[in-house]
Amino acid sequence: MKRIGITGQIGFIGSHLFNTLGINTEKYIRVPFEDIYFNDQKKLIEFVENCDIIIHLAGMNRHPDPNVIYETNINLVKQLIEALEYTGSKAHVIFSSSTQEDRDNLYGRSKKEGRELLADWAKKSGGSFTGFVIPNVFGPFGLPFYNSVVSTFCHQLTHNATPKIDIDSEVNLIYVGTLISQIIKDIDNKISGNIDERCFLKHDKAIKVSEILNLLLSFTTDYLEKDIIPQLDGLFEMNLFNTYRSFIDYKSHFPVQYILHTDDRGDFVEVMKLKEGGQVSYSTTKPGITRGNHFHTRKIERFAVIKGKAKISIRKIGTKDFMEFYISGDEPAFIDMPIWYTHNITNIGDENLTTLFWINEFFNPDDPDTFFEKV
Repeated sequence: MKRIGITGQIGFIGSHLFNTLGINTEKYIRVPFEDIYFNDQKKLIEFVENCDIIIHLAGMNRHPDPNVIYETNINLVKQLIEALEYTGSKAHVIFSSSTQEDRDNLYGRSKKEGRELLADWAKKSGGSFTGFVIPNVFGPFGLPFYNSVVSTFCHQLTHNATPKIDIDSEVNLIYVGTLISQIIKDIDNKISGNIDERCFLKHDKAIKVSEILNLLLSFTTDYLEKDIIPQLDGLFEMNLFNTYRSFIDYKSHFPVQYILHTDDRGDFVEVMKLKEGGQVSYSTTKPGITRGNHFHTRKIERFAVIKGKAKISIRKIGTKDFMEFYISGDEPAFIDMPIWYTHNITNIGDENLTTLFWINEFFNPDDPDTFFEKV
């Protein structure tokens, strides 16, 4: 069992890593970290003492004064090193640097010098060190106007704002799930051999800012305005779509009412409009029974109640962010399951519940997508 601590645990990358490690509790022990530990030397020392592996993600990306960014990031590294030295730790330290290391800015300097300071500590102490150089990271739950242009555009388009392109440059993007997989690979295998070597992570996609915006605009038109599942050309676009979906205000957008067509023959409801394939299935559930209590990290899934009464509950992993939706076959409606939300459906009626499901994913047998956890 490896004891793993993450500075910046509640941040964008940190929360994804913390939650992913939590899937395999038989292999990893997560050592809790709070940002206030950097203001409490005793707490920081206790944290370091309890860790076999420390992933240092805490830092500042943006501030009106670049000097504040530089000083903050360097001081955080120095405080961590002081705790490592005080405890005589020989932990494996993983550091998240940036491709901006080689640019002439104070943020890049803070990352480069921080990596070098930790590498020097590892050489002197007998610890081990990996210095990842990471492209621009995007993914669900990123902070708009802070983490990436993708987060900013997604937030604006799902909140009735108009995105603006300042510089239409090409950016190298890596999905947060891809990054987490690389970090866990290093946790398991220490993939960087030489402490002084930079470990460059390959980007998933090189794409212009205008191309990102055009894709997100198409998601807005198809998905938010027309209720159409868009055509997704490969894993990158699926990851971008899931990122976009994470910014939707679920409480106000769902459930979406179907258009019910009625004539002498009966009722007709168009359940799904999509620009690509996927799997459509249905289930019947007896009164009082609950199905589900699992979450997905990749799969796009839609629930539609055809007959009976249902309560659908969802909760964001790692939080108490809990929502409930009540839908009935009398007023056909659907709810889409967001990734990283555990979910279930309960028959709250007196008759059998009939539910239609649509599922789509890029299947990979070596990369499971469904994990069980109660709402």
